Amino acid sequence: MTISRTKLAFGAALAVAAAVGVPALGQDGPESLLPPGFDDPVPAPAPTPRATQAPGQPAAPAPSAPSITPGLPLDSAPLPPASPTPVTSAIDKDGDGKTDPDVIARYELPDFAKRSLAQVGPASPASDGLPVTAFGAAHGKFLQTLMRRTNAPIASRWLSIALRRALLSRVDTPRGVNGADFAAERAWLLLRMGEADAARAMVQSVDVANYTPKLFQVGMQAMLATADPGGLCSMATPALKTAPDRNWRLAEAICAGLEGDPTRAGPLIDQARRRMGNEIDLLLAEKVVGMGVSGRRAVTIEWNGVDQISAWRWGLATASGTQVPDALYDTGGPQLRYWRATSPAIAPNERLAAAEAAAGQGVFSSQALTDLYGEIEDAEDSSRPEVAVARDLRTAFIAATGAERVTQMRQLWDAAQGAQARYARLILTARAAARLEPSADFAQDADRLIASMLSAGLDRSAMRWRSVAARGSDGWAMLLLADPAGGQVSASEVEAYGGSAEKGAMLAAAMAGMGRVTGANAPGGVDNAWTRAIALAAERRQPGTVVLLAAIGMQTQAWAGVSPTALYHITRALTRVGLDSYARMIAVEAMTRL
Repeated sequence: MTISRTKLAFGAALAVAAAVGVPALGQDGPESLLPPGFDDPVPAPAPTPRATQAPGQPAAPAPSAPSITPGLPLDSAPLPPASPTPVTSAIDKDGDGKTDPDVIARYELPDFAKRSLAQVGPASPASDGLPVTAFGAAHGKFLQTLMRRTNAPIASRWLSIALRRALLSRVDTPRGVNGADFAAERAWLLLRMGEADAARAMVQSVDVANYTPKLFQVGMQAMLATADPGGLCSMATPALKTAPDRNWRLAEAICAGLEGDPTRAGPLIDQARRRMGNEIDLLLAEKVVGMGVSGRRAVTIEWNGVDQISAWRWGLATASGTQVPDALYDTGGPQLRYWRATSPAIAPNERLAAAEAAAGQGVFSSQALTDLYGEIEDAEDSSRPEVAVARDLRTAFIAATGAERVTQMRQLWDAAQGAQARYARLILTARAAARLEPSADFAQDADRLIASMLSAGLDRSAMRWRSVAARGSDGWAMLLLADPAGGQVSASEVEAYGGSAEKGAMLAAAMAGMGRVTGANAPGGVDNAWTRAIALAAERRQPGTVVLLAAIGMQTQAWAGVSPTALYHITRALTRVGLDSYARMIAVEAMTRL
């Protein structure tokens, strides 16, 4: 048995290993896939670099960076001064009529409140973060290469959740990288995963005074992904000193407009128009400016001729209440739809389809999806189909009898079209299923009830159904995998599973990986760069590195692309570093989604 997807992606992903003191993995270092300037000591306006294909290696799909990179560079001619007669002073060193940011920083952020770059991340161990030593002694360049080469989104919802946790953790900055640059790499991967709010939190865990060109560029992406152009304002002035491209110049105009200062915003927009004409990027910026200056620059947005969406266009359009044509969403990566799902600026009914997709990827929780349907039921016309779904969901929670509740859940499950939609409906009904009392009357629905509860991680609720799930059924196998007690079973017990051979192989691989089968052997016996790297990271007790490498092994959007051998190594490594709860849920997900 082989790990075909892993072999394809991992040769590129571990390219720098030989140079940074990890086991040689046999390939030259790839180019960056991050926004322009990520690999340059001095930033320069340039298109987003593309990955180069190493000799002898098949081409791997590149992360979806081009679809969310703002537009073309703007000529760097100086903008007109804000005042015709500049006067310098102790707080206006540049004579431009504005207080110097360094002076402001001394008052806004005293020395005792400044954050060190030795440890960066918003989530401490006390708030669900991994330990500060989560990446151990792994070299920073090795970790950065893994992050850049992770082609998100990945197959597993639960591995995506684990990866988000690892990336957000407040950890020691690895050797060989700057702490702000390491934060930028983590935020950029979060954005590609569709985790806009998490990426923003990562960016904001670093003081602006410590931003590097990398972090300025990813910071802009994070603010646009959350449709918050106002979030650019703390970065715009210092960013222009290091990366004076057109986007930061437009951000300066936007911030002047949002501050209600048309005398500054107007000339900046007019200057940009002389260089750009009436491009969509400028018009969107001008519309946001008008929001802050009492509509003095009213703008009509026409999408005719626009054939590509970007973070700039989506973020400013959403912030200004401008409808983005549905067809344009198809020109961006899946992460764009996940940003849409989590944006409060968009009406609940318009976010619904994206929210169900985001739930399947782990960006949206079961509770958040339930709450969204509640908003729709309260706000929408009762004749709309989504309102009918919301009412069925409410009945699944509060009907007088268990039979009525199960009937409504069955109706919700059966109405879903496609594998992703079916899994999203299981997530939607998870808490309703957990409220049911186990009963043999529901034996025919036990598999889906158990799968529903486990899709949201409700393992203790699901374990109550042990007596109902028929031996050898899917539900029985899921409970075997999900058991939080983690007891040992015999190989014959695993062989009692009566489902498909494909699911049976996944069950055996995961049980062996978690060390739960007596006398079990590793499936396939594959030995390659990836299996050695993830085993070594587990041996060295590096949970953060293990999660990154596990994501490398699941660079496919369909579970059909994940082999039992890959699942074995992933569950084994996660279990060894204390992340056994994720190992159990990933294994259950394999049984549910195949």
